[in-house]
Amino acid sequence: IMAVIFAGKVGSSMAGGLGTMRITEQIDALEVMGINSASYLVLPKIIASILMYPLLVIVAAVCALMGGYVVGTLTGLITPTEYIYGIRYGFNEYFITFAMIKSFVFAFLISTISSLKGYYTQGGALEVGIASTQAVTTSIIAILLADYFLAYLLI
Repeated sequence: IMAVIFAGKVGSSMAGGLGTMRITEQIDALEVMGINSASYLVLPKIIASILMYPLLVIVAAVCALMGGYVVGTLTGLITPTEYIYGIRYGFNEYFITFAMIKSFVFAFLISTISSLKGYYTQGGALEVGIASTQAVTTSIIAILLADYFLAYLLI
């Protein structure tokens, strides 16, 4: 679910930003100056996504654990000792490895698909919106397929 939200927010922003640069001929200006526009504009987005999305997954996991602890203990449904014991008893370190592998793959898919759709936008402002929508929908489909195949391969 977090990857779908990430694709909707960050992916559409990447596609929209690059698409706007393409239709306002900023990318053409970079190419005229002899700068490899793809490596200058797209590569930092991919690297940033691959670095930051796994951190987002880690923060979400910590917040989920702390939220469960706070809600469980404040409502009196479970004691703090039982909660900690339950986490330790049910802990499987492979789940963390699996989550990190998925986060790297999802980040790569979202950033590359969104950058591709935005970088090759043609036309005007309407086509930037279309490219942004296509980036999100294609990224979501790629995430769902990658989630299926990763679960099949790694579990």
